[in-house]
Amino acid sequence: MSRIIAFVKRNPVVTVAAAAALITMIAVPPDGQYRSYFDWRTLTCLFCVLAVVCALKNIQFFYLLARKIVERFRTLRMAVIALVYITFIGSMLIANDMALLTFLPLGYYVLKRTGKEHAMALVFIFQNIAANLGGMLTPFGNPQNLYLYSHFGIPDGEFVSIMLPPFLLSITLITLCCFLIPRDPLQIRGERVSLPKGRTAAYLALFVLAILIVFRSVPYWIGLLIIPAALLLLDPKALKMVDYPLLCTFVLFFIFSGNLARIPEVRAFFAGLLQKNTLLVSVASCQCISNVPTAILLSQFTENYRPLLVGVNIGGVGTLIASLASLITFREYARYNQGRMLRYVLVFTLFNFLFLGVLCVFELLIL
Repeated sequence: MSRIIAFVKRNPVVTVAAAAALITMIAVPPDGQYRSYFDWRTLTCLFCVLAVVCALKNIQFFYLLARKIVERFRTLRMAVIALVYITFIGSMLIANDMALLTFLPLGYYVLKRTGKEHAMALVFIFQNIAANLGGMLTPFGNPQNLYLYSHFGIPDGEFVSIMLPPFLLSITLITLCCFLIPRDPLQIRGERVSLPKGRTAAYLALFVLAILIVFRSVPYWIGLLIIPAALLLLDPKALKMVDYPLLCTFVLFFIFSGNLARIPEVRAFFAGLLQKNTLLVSVASCQCISNVPTAILLSQFTENYRPLLVGVNIGGVGTLIASLASLITFREYARYNQGRMLRYVLVFTLFNFLFLGVLCVFELLIL
């Protein structure tokens, strides 16, 4: 029993996801359709990126990147702006989840090595918002974008035209928020280190392979074969360091969202609501069941994809479960800050709902 309690304390997100999945399994008992719930490519990308990031950590790759940032940007505020913009741009290219998995460790190392850990909550929250909102501009920036882009056959130009206004507003808002960070001078602590050229090149090549999987340029099963095999030879410890509870969280949420979409009462409820205001319904749904299942669920009841597309993107900010990317940030912050989670959740909620409110008002005015 003590081990179970300890596991729950260490992994609250997994526990909540398991409870949600089990509750829906009462209404929808396991059957053959469960196999269709899982996005194996997403799970593979997640595993591959986690493994490669762990390997890069082990050679202090992120420490050296942190030093470069601090050497170029001499104040805490400018370093945070750089981190937020890197995450923002990264989410457009490698998806929001992958951007956070890549750049949250970089934020941690910058703050850790400069003795500015007190700013970690704000920095992580700003990076999280940047990842969720930065990915809205491209079809592959957010998982729900890729689904809706394919489901409705949205033309490329129209997709960008729909998402560009909230994207530009989001950049402005996140930049203004960064000015809340003080202009404290930075001086990185610790001895200089050098990277092993061979392993660094190999890990970066593996990282590029993971990105190619995200872009669907390479079948995901190739990465699942090559990356673990390479790390077994180069750094077996990296495979042990992978955040397997996070992978379990994704699996459990796939079950939860898949079951929810099959409950007739839920389907009928959303069909009626969508006739009133698709944007607000999609935003509200994201706060309860996350943006990806919301996109899948609501797309079955409306052809009005413009407000739905906007809603499931700006709806990614808000509650902790509004986006799986937010759960990644929560997990990463909990790893570095045991016992400080209440303050994080309060600050997270404040900033996320401020962003959500401004973006909702803006979109209601222009839609």
